[in-house]
Amino acid sequence: MSITYKNSGVNIDEANSAKKNMANALASKNPRVLNKHMAFASLYDIKFPEYKNPVLVLKTEEPGSKQLLAFKYDKFESICYDMINHLINDCIVMGARPLSIQDAIICGKLNKEQVVRMVTAVAQAAKAQDCDLTGGETSEQPGVIPAGTYILTSSIVGIAERDQIIDGSKISEDDVVLSLESSGLHTNGYTLIRKLLSDNPEIANEKIAERTFIDTLMEPHRCYYQTIKELFPTGWISGMAHITGGGIKENLNRILPANLSAEIDLSKYQILPIFKFIKEKSGNDDTDMLRTFNLGVGLAMVVKADKIKNVINHIKNKGVNCYEIGKIIKGNGDVNTINQIKWN
Repeated sequence: MSITYKNSGVNIDEANSAKKNMANALASKNPRVLNKHMAFASLYDIKFPEYKNPVLVLKTEEPGSKQLLAFKYDKFESICYDMINHLINDCIVMGARPLSIQDAIICGKLNKEQVVRMVTAVAQAAKAQDCDLTGGETSEQPGVIPAGTYILTSSIVGIAERDQIIDGSKISEDDVVLSLESSGLHTNGYTLIRKLLSDNPEIANEKIAERTFIDTLMEPHRCYYQTIKELFPTGWISGMAHITGGGIKENLNRILPANLSAEIDLSKYQILPIFKFIKEKSGNDDTDMLRTFNLGVGLAMVVKADKIKNVINHIKNKGVNCYEIGKIIKGNGDVNTINQIKWN
């Protein structure tokens, strides 16, 4: 028997069939997208007459070990929304408008139905944030990656007006730190969660309010673009930090000027029920919980003190809970915490 590409593990016909089924997902009415499906690369018109001094904003992301749970529980769409929403959040905290996304799906054995579901979900997640999936890569690599395993990644191009970039440089003493509530864990802490489930598999179906633990865990990462984009040109926002791995201390510090610190009052945190459940089942102390998870603070926004009510009202009117958690003080670029988390 001859050695062919197919019996070596790569089915080109299956891959081509999957790519044809992706065509609808990749279809765009955006006149800036000039390429057609199956083009070797993506073409994007970069004329932006509404910008005086445009700056490109670039970012690459992957959804971490949450992928393993998503694939185990047939939550392919969920993990794709996670990846894109996380990616866009990292872009928009710079005050940027998301434009174009490219994705990559790498697997050991290509399952056409699963791959088409993933690409469709990525495209839908992008469109929900006024962004286009303009292309990407699907790669089957038997012998490199086990069959049934997928590795997802994506990159974004955004745009911002140079003098409206939000990078923390305009943060000043007495600015206020607001919390924009997360939808849950987002995409952080899942290595701990997988260990917790491995040691206590029975808790997967325990109820938190009206949902099982596993369903609550798989709630997609919230994207904040539609909630905050209208605030970008106001000048009310001094800085934004997407709270991911490392928690508030190791993300908010990334935007602080060297001569200022943030003082965060942990007693003001409005802890989501899933974090109380995880603390109870894992036995983790407050320090570890705060560093591993967002604890309900999905995005921290630094705003001018006289604009607190304006910003909070705007965000709440968009359907996202928002409240004050701290302030900016003289310091050395770090994040200090006061008081204790109120778990009950």
